[in-house]
Amino acid sequence: MLAKDLISDVIPALKTSDTGLDALNWMEAFRVSHLPIVNNHIFLGLISDTDIYDLNSAKEPLGNHRLSLMKPYVISHQHIYDVIEIAARLKLSIVPVLDAEKEFLGVITQHDLMHRFSELIAAHTPGGIIQIEVGTRDYALSEIARIVEDSDSKILSLYASQSPDGGQLFITLKLNRTDLQSVINGFERYGYNIRAEYGAVVQVDETARRNYESLIKYLSV
Repeated sequence: MLAKDLISDVIPALKTSDTGLDALNWMEAFRVSHLPIVNNHIFLGLISDTDIYDLNSAKEPLGNHRLSLMKPYVISHQHIYDVIEIAARLKLSIVPVLDAEKEFLGVITQHDLMHRFSELIAAHTPGGIIQIEVGTRDYALSEIARIVEDSDSKILSLYASQSPDGGQLFITLKLNRTDLQSVINGFERYGYNIRAEYGAVVQVDETARRNYESLIKYLSV
């Protein structure tokens, strides 16, 4: 899943002739706190609502002000994980996307990121979720896959995060079944610690939100 596939078709780009008030109105309408400033397909930078509140006069065109803008962006062929990383690190509500020649293509919203992330982790596919804990040195994907398959189950998605000290890995598995007991028994036989399990009663949107927030916190460390 690449950045070019995530570009919003509704978020506008500002021009230097637009005023601060124009920008604030659009931010409110689209529920974002950042907008790109673009002239002739050239990305000049990202302006935030805080930047606008600091202007002497928000009624004047943006080009009349001496702005110190940050210029975060991703290139169109970068993976969604790169987009999530820069959004988390800089606390962005949108991420600008440029092509290989550095021309502006559009932006990716945080809302769209979460939606696509839910697809990436199969959040809307029926199934259960198990989170296991294993020592970093003991992690073996092949063994985890074998334990799941020996329980007549399949892994729909998997992601890992480290403990703060780096000694443990927390592995979150989305499986194709909601009856998880046989899989849990299999992991326990091999000495895995089951940190959490979520069966059919868990709402998929809540699961996606929780997993997305966990990833954001991990990338922000």
